Amino acid sequence: MEFVIYSLLILAVSGALSMKNKYIGLAGALIASLLTAVNNPLLLMILVIAIINLASLDLMKGFLRGVDYTLVGLIFVATVYAFYSQSLAFLLGMFVVASVPTYMMVMASDTGMRVEVGIKYMTFMVIATVLFLIGAVLMVHASATSSLALYYIGFTMLIVGLAIEVGAGPFHEWVPDVFETADPIPISVIASIAKFVPFVVAFKIVSSTHMGDEVITLIGSILAVVSMLVGNIGALTSQKPARILAYSTVANMGYIIAALIVAVKEEFIYLAFAGAMLQLLTNSIGKIGFFIGIKEKAMPTVETYVLALSFIGLPPLMGFWSKLYILSSLVYANFIWVAVLLVLNSAMSVPYYVRLMKTFEGTKGYRKVAAYLITLTAVLMLLTVVPPNWIIESSKLLMSYLAIGGV
Repeated sequence: MEFVIYSLLILAVSGALSMKNKYIGLAGALIASLLTAVNNPLLLMILVIAIINLASLDLMKGFLRGVDYTLVGLIFVATVYAFYSQSLAFLLGMFVVASVPTYMMVMASDTGMRVEVGIKYMTFMVIATVLFLIGAVLMVHASATSSLALYYIGFTMLIVGLAIEVGAGPFHEWVPDVFETADPIPISVIASIAKFVPFVVAFKIVSSTHMGDEVITLIGSILAVVSMLVGNIGALTSQKPARILAYSTVANMGYIIAALIVAVKEEFIYLAFAGAMLQLLTNSIGKIGFFIGIKEKAMPTVETYVLALSFIGLPPLMGFWSKLYILSSLVYANFIWVAVLLVLNSAMSVPYYVRLMKTFEGTKGYRKVAAYLITLTAVLMLLTVVPPNWIIESSKLLMSYLAIGGV
């Protein structure tokens, strides 16, 4: 982790020089990411996602020029640091560092700045950040002073802030409009690598401070189920691919919040964490592939089927294993009703993913770079043809960094 400082310096210098040549920004982001990456399969998978994000930026002529590469590199460095940091101050700092670059990216497009969508997005993100930070501090303080009432207030603020930040229902107001009106490439970044830090920080805070488990798990369970229902119903009633993917994200965030409630059960947290991280990987890979397709208005047919079937949860694709691990953790932790509703919601998603497949079936005219990147995302979904024991082992190793120091 001593390379984090060097990585940040490289990003700062390359970001400044990228205004002269955008590929200096790309080179700086790649070097900083590779310096920060560590020998952990989960983090290496996130590195692959960051690299695909960087490569996909070449498909647009954004006003950010090379700075967009620097912003993605910064999100990746913050993500790695969030996994290993045990300082509350640094964790909350990484939450902000991973979020702020998306404020600029969401306004980028081929023809100029999309200020209106940027203002809407930033408004919600600022509210989310304030709620999350205050909630986290209140939870830690309440845990130290054994104040149960203050802890409930803090948890409610944190979970609402998290829901707004990642786009979980019923606090998903910004998601459909922003996903539909912003350029698809920045949205693919927001829907992928930017999702990891909020959940990693939330896992650490909840597992380090948990009090009044019955109440907070009830609040978390209700939020998770509402997000699944709102997302799936919204996607079923949507026609445009970007809107379907927006509501798909809302549903996926519900699945991951369901895993978060298992953080109060110390013996099963590694399984819930593994399921949550694998679901984030699935969501990231699929969203990158589909949003590149939306940018190109076309996708290779076979790759489209692989991505959609993985989202549905067809074995042995990645989406199957992520839901299996989340379901297993819920059953072991005795949250049976949440597990049952997760299965029902997963079944509800089949029609709209089939509609998404039909939308892109037989389409042509995509650029070669886009086709290569979409194919790469499909190949990544197939990696779990061999059972992904690496995600379980990675999660077990990361459990030693889960506790926040002094709490």
